[in-house]
Amino acid sequence: MDAIGTAVGQVAPGFDLPGVDGRTGEPGRWSLAEQRGRPVVVLFYPGDSSPVCRRQLTQYTAGLDGFAELDAQVLAVSHQSPESHRRFAERSGGFGFPLLSDVDRSVGRAWGVVGMLDLYRRCTFVLDGAGVVRYAHRVIGPGLSFRPVAEVVEAVRSSVEGT
Repeated sequence: MDAIGTAVGQVAPGFDLPGVDGRTGEPGRWSLAEQRGRPVVVLFYPGDSSPVCRRQLTQYTAGLDGFAELDAQVLAVSHQSPESHRRFAERSGGFGFPLLSDVDRSVGRAWGVVGMLDLYRRCTFVLDGAGVVRYAHRVIGPGLSFRPVAEVVEAVRSSVEGT
């Protein structure tokens, strides 16, 4: 990790976190190691029920076909509890991927995404099948925007094709 956190070309820090299935609300645990061999998109978002977070996760859900074509797994991580994630997904009509809970922010710190006031920054990472970061985008300011789905799908495609 460097001054700005996990960087392109580095192996991403591992994690094993509790969370909920964004579609069903069923609790579970998700490990980054379980995903080896396929690309992974890790979305760090500031908070459940914020309008920008809801819009981001809804747009990524709508764009899941693009990720599925590349066998990419999307994982969304924030510091709220699994129960908060379940309510957020339920009130939002569901999300097409797991919402993971980093309550103590240890994963966020390892990835370099915790900012001022101990809040998550809105960050997007694409990992290749070996767990190496191939794309990283961090919003340093208030986090009122996020990367378009098409851009992230293209980053996954590049990581799969090795370009």
